[in-house]
Amino acid sequence: MSHGSCKERRPSPGKAEEAAEAREGFLPDQEQALSGSAGPVDKSLNYAFSGRRRKKRDFRRLWVVRINAAAREHGLSYGQLIHGLKTVGVGLDRKSLADLAVKHPAAFATLAAQAQKAQPARA
Repeated sequence: MSHGSCKERRPSPGKAEEAAEAREGFLPDQEQALSGSAGPVDKSLNYAFSGRRRKKRDFRRLWVVRINAAAREHGLSYGQLIHGLKTVGVGLDRKSLADLAVKHPAAFATLAAQAQKAQPARA
């Protein structure tokens, strides 16, 4: 009984095959025994998971530092700049602001001037 042009499908790998694939590259004794490599594999997956979140955190911190440095060149603190931009209605995110601060200082100066005007007058 032929199915014509249908290709034979292979079943997806089972848990044991996935575990064996994940253990590749670990120490030889850890590769052989499932219980010996379960700990290091789980730990590496946990580090990968937390690392993806840490990366987002680290980049946001970098952007804030860059924006703060550029804002202080224009006589504003980071908080004053962000508050002023929100008051004026500028909807740029921190990534874009940091990019402007580094690559296009003149454009950032324009934004800083707008934020400065939005600041309340101090007595």
